[in-house]
Amino acid sequence: MVQVTKHSDTHEVFNQPTPLEHYNAYASDLILQHYVYAFSGDWGDDALSEYGRLVGNELQTAGFDANHYKPEFQSHDRFGHRIDFVKYHPAYHQLMTAAIKAGHHNLPWVNNRAGAHVVRAGIEYLHTQADPGSGCPLTMTFSSVPTIRHQENIAKAWLPGITANIYDPRDIPFYEKQGLTIGMAMTEKQGGSDVRSNTTYAYPLEIAGPGNPYELIGHKWFCSAPMSDAFLVLAKTDPGLSCFLLPRWRPDGSKNAMHIQRLKNKMGNVSNASSEVEYRNAFAWMIGEEGHGIRTILEMVAMTRFDCMIGSSSIMGLASAQALHHASGRSVFGRNLHEQPLMQNVLSDLAVEAEAALAISMRLAHALDNDEESEQLLFRIGTAIGKYWICKRAAQHTYEAMECIGGVAVVEDNVLARLYRESPINAIWEGSGNIQCLDVTRAIEKNPNVLEVFLMELDKATNYIERYDGELNAFKQSLMTKNNNEHILRRQVEKMALLWQASTLIQFSDEKIAGAFVSSRISQDHGYMYGTLPEHIAFRDIMDRAKPKV
Repeated sequence: MVQVTKHSDTHEVFNQPTPLEHYNAYASDLILQHYVYAFSGDWGDDALSEYGRLVGNELQTAGFDANHYKPEFQSHDRFGHRIDFVKYHPAYHQLMTAAIKAGHHNLPWVNNRAGAHVVRAGIEYLHTQADPGSGCPLTMTFSSVPTIRHQENIAKAWLPGITANIYDPRDIPFYEKQGLTIGMAMTEKQGGSDVRSNTTYAYPLEIAGPGNPYELIGHKWFCSAPMSDAFLVLAKTDPGLSCFLLPRWRPDGSKNAMHIQRLKNKMGNVSNASSEVEYRNAFAWMIGEEGHGIRTILEMVAMTRFDCMIGSSSIMGLASAQALHHASGRSVFGRNLHEQPLMQNVLSDLAVEAEAALAISMRLAHALDNDEESEQLLFRIGTAIGKYWICKRAAQHTYEAMECIGGVAVVEDNVLARLYRESPINAIWEGSGNIQCLDVTRAIEKNPNVLEVFLMELDKATNYIERYDGELNAFKQSLMTKNNNEHILRRQVEKMALLWQASTLIQFSDEKIAGAFVSSRISQDHGYMYGTLPEHIAFRDIMDRAKPKV
């Protein structure tokens, strides 16, 4: 007789890496630390380390929960009163509370120390790895400050609450709260990025002009974070588009006539409640000069575009970290996965791409920390170039990291699935790729010094790598032709982005990283796919630099 032994388990689980969790997302990231230090942010090391601990632990869990349990829209209460309320999972509020306490929304506005924008960018970079969606209202609150400062009477009433390290999610009038958040609504159905085709109209309640009350009639196709305490919006007046601050509650204590039509059912950025809204005589104050609303609100948009760069850099950084961590703990075909030559090429290529994105993003944070005109001009053109290039690179980069991990990466309880859905968002929002390319041209045409400053930035990296010098000279020669053919504008902006990334890596990174970037990106023989670095690259050194130190 054959004896059968019963087992509760069918097999032993082995050759599966440990998850990247319960770690310090800042202390384990040598590359992020490097750029924080390189650009005068070392004084924020303790705060960044503490936030990194939160991101690698409880905020990581909160990020999964906030995306699993979507925001819910409640149009009316049980008695039939219109309330226009969005209910979030407690994890969303946990994320907002932690980020606002850390200064994600306010650090440079309340601390003028050198490197404040760099430290704040580091906080955003870390927070994005926990949850990009809650980063949207944080970014808008942060970015609203330069625009609201245009209107002294409104700034006096609102900025203390906007810059407070207090998160208050209660649905009550703004003057009863110590901490305030700000949203933005520009896009309408018929126009998209073409805001000049907006049809929302504003009527003065008494005297027309800056700082005075108006009522708005119209709609917005995208209004993110509709539970914010107020929204910067564009609406037409007789002289043209003007900028307004529209509170969720009117000054008399009644609910403002901003009616949510529905929440967008988005593939990514799920924790953020993007909505469609209508204004039915909604109360608002004019901000800045009448008829110059685009110019006024663009100060906010410039900051949100910069945050898109940081956010996409963060997505790529985490994708690389996840791939490197997984590959170092899994054996395939008889040896460790990260020892396989072809996988080393892919992992190194991903790491180089992620660092190049972070490098120019932190360079712009450094520019924001300086009042020199040249630094402000670099920020002007850099946000357009960087948002175009980094945000577009994120999607393919994140997919390639998923492929390094394999089938596990597409399972929803792996963060890579969320990162992949998130990766196209920043490229589309705040002006898509064509808008950014046109903005590069617009910046140069409006002020020729912009191009001069950009070329000076590229010149700082000459006389180190011959191939870079040659490509830079060729680019300068191409500028002499003054080819204004819009058909090739993307190619021109791509060249500018690659040269700028190379320049920044040569100046501030490890020579092996800079060399790998130049020999692969600043050439005509680099493949279209990741994993096509030349054979002489120091693969092990690059992987070791980027691998999380946990």
